Amino acid sequence: MSSDSPVESPLLSVRDLKVHFPIKGGVLQRTVDVVKAVDGISFDVMRGQTVGLVGESGSGKTTTGRAIARLVPITEGTVSYEGQDLAHLSRSDFFPYRKKIQVIFQDPFGSLNPRMTIYSIIAEPLDIHFKQWSRSQKEARVAELLEKVGLSAEFMKRYPHQFSGGQRQRIGIARALAVEPDFIICDEPVSALDVSVQAQIVNLLQDLQDELGLTYLFIAHDLAVVEHISDQVLVMTEGQIVEQASADEIYSNPQHPYTVKLLEAVPKL
Repeated sequence: MSSDSPVESPLLSVRDLKVHFPIKGGVLQRTVDVVKAVDGISFDVMRGQTVGLVGESGSGKTTTGRAIARLVPITEGTVSYEGQDLAHLSRSDFFPYRKKIQVIFQDPFGSLNPRMTIYSIIAEPLDIHFKQWSRSQKEARVAELLEKVGLSAEFMKRYPHQFSGGQRQRIGIARALAVEPDFIICDEPVSALDVSVQAQIVNLLQDLQDELGLTYLFIAHDLAVVEHISDQVLVMTEGQIVEQASADEIYSNPQHPYTVKLLEAVPKL
């Protein structure tokens, strides 16, 4: 590569991100303490990459994902997407980015409204972002999405309780893909599933990434889950990133005692 080759810019760049939650107390409900869920983290995600964000429960990893998607308020710092700082945009200015940034949630049952048909669940983002589409256009898109995630288009009239956990997560993935995002935050997308189903969902996510050119932030508490899907791994504890390296380096030569501890917890086959 020549020295004058342009340097690729990150798709997502997080700088000094803080998410603090006040604890209220007393008759006047004044702030008596602060939970520092995320306390000054920085990292980049390159286009087409998967970055694994790993830590135990309470480490701040899910809050990080939710802050990037503007599902929780950001206390300090910047979250730049394609060079635009999202942290300080108004709700209306952030609206176009809701199409670009989608989330796959941890609990495939809790994140799907049990009173809505599969068609209504997957078409909901289309109703919001593609209001000009006809019913037949939306039905065709939902059918295409169901087949893309390995389900039958005939399922669109059914309800979430009629599906297994793995099938429900495929429905959640189809919903996330509906508006053709570039970046998907996968928030522990396999932790609620059986081990045999976990591999199927991870493989599906990899296939979709290859086919659609997606970029992932893959959040997990289990280093074994992110090993095969991640290009880079961030290890997080107590609201801070304590180690970041390529997946190969993290597994072959962990530097931080907390990373070593997480690796020791991975079952040996």
